[in-house]
Amino acid sequence: MYEIEIKSLLGEKENADTFRESLLTGGARLKNTDSQLNHYFEGEIHRLFDNVKGIVEDHLDTLEKVLTQGQNHSIRTRQKNDGTVLLVAKASIDEGTSANAVSRMEFEGAVSLTLEELDELLIKSGLGYQAKWSRDREEYSYSDISITLDRNAGYGYLSEFEKVVKDEANVTKAREELLEKMSEFNLQELPQDRLERMFAFYNQHWPEYYGTDRVFFVE
Repeated sequence: MYEIEIKSLLGEKENADTFRESLLTGGARLKNTDSQLNHYFEGEIHRLFDNVKGIVEDHLDTLEKVLTQGQNHSIRTRQKNDGTVLLVAKASIDEGTSANAVSRMEFEGAVSLTLEELDELLIKSGLGYQAKWSRDREEYSYSDISITLDRNAGYGYLSEFEKVVKDEANVTKAREELLEKMSEFNLQELPQDRLERMFAFYNQHWPEYYGTDRVFFVE
């Protein structure tokens, strides 16, 4: 599966409220709300698949493909507010990094461990913490795409327009469709270079923001 995702920085609550209203009046459907803890890891991944294959519940073949065929991997653990714990692995297929690329291969699967136990397993596999993130998320469906409205620690309000395709040949077309949908809501893509600067700043200062409502500004 290939994930095409384009971000737009909303910033202030007033902007998020306006966008939410335009989503609902425009025909989008609220699917879910969630509060999440997301832990990002970095380091060598060559031992990861063998160490986690026994605890991943579904789509093990997808995880193996992402880890062996992808590049610039981003490995994460996630805990949702219902207690579900997920292992997430992404790999870029465009010029962006795997953490923030527009087009990615992606695996996301539930595990029967606590967040702390899964983190410890990744650390034993040779990975280390890059940063810990927290966010509140609203998930919407609109036409054939998914739209999220997030309140992220550090970033403030952010929206993501996402489409998943099975064939890499359809990635470019899907990106064009997402940009068209964003224009319907008068949103602009957050440039990759600014996103990378924001990401780097957060990674350096994440203990000041994780689990809080604090927001920084990076141009």
